[in-house]
Amino acid sequence: MKFTKMHGLGNSYIYIDLFKETIAEESMPKLAIQLADKNRGIGSDGMILIGPSDVAKVSMRVFNNDGSEAMNCGNGLRCVAKFAYEHGYVNEMVFTIETKGGLVEATVHPDEANQVPTVTVNMGKPRLSRSEIPMIGAAVDQVINETIDLGEVSVDVTAVSMGNPHAVIFTEDIHSIPLMQVGPSLEKHERFPEWVNVEYVQVLKEDELQFRVWERGTGITQACGTGACAAVVASVLNGHSPRNQEVTVHLLGGDLFITWLDNGEVLMNGAAETIFEGEWVIK
Repeated sequence: MKFTKMHGLGNSYIYIDLFKETIAEESMPKLAIQLADKNRGIGSDGMILIGPSDVAKVSMRVFNNDGSEAMNCGNGLRCVAKFAYEHGYVNEMVFTIETKGGLVEATVHPDEANQVPTVTVNMGKPRLSRSEIPMIGAAVDQVINETIDLGEVSVDVTAVSMGNPHAVIFTEDIHSIPLMQVGPSLEKHERFPEWVNVEYVQVLKEDELQFRVWERGTGITQACGTGACAAVVASVLNGHSPRNQEVTVHLLGGDLFITWLDNGEVLMNGAAETIFEGEWVIK
């Protein structure tokens, strides 16, 4: 089986081209675990399948490194858009991608060599009601700075879904956060029946955020595109940032540029890179 390893700001996945390869549905979780293993496999944050779609130009399925399937992946979307354009599966610079979280629109920005260094993705409108996150608790429409007791520590959470659930926590100092403690505890907390991605965010300026993430099913990663979008939405909801203004989000792997438009849609712009291609013997 041929594969391509790609990354968006260090958030790396093994990409499989289902236009050419065939993988049995029941073997996908196991394969994702094998490929992601840095000691016995290739090493990555998971596996992404790129294939045909009945409702979009291409489809994307995301498997975390523990074999669980995710609804969406912002960094993965940019890489899928780059792959689809550079491999000739789409000819347009603006096209749709089908995900488990819904349809999204991608715009590639090819260079003179017709390669794609950056991609803009319209992530659609964030889902803000408790039932849409989903999150268990009091019947309030939006979850803004709701306190959750984790035992030794409590956190104030703003909940946002970008097709996958996020719990955003604001901090005064990104360098002193207890991410290794809070991340796994909040990820599988009983209030989040489908688990949750955990983000710590420090507001530097109204258009500049520092960001760290614990991704559900994966752990600490270099970057999370949907998380960066959720962070900007949460920053607006908490009065730290304005609508309709591009916000730079500093992730461990680099910067993303996020805008929550007045029409409700969230735009994400950032890099997508190919690391290498190879072959894997299916075990």
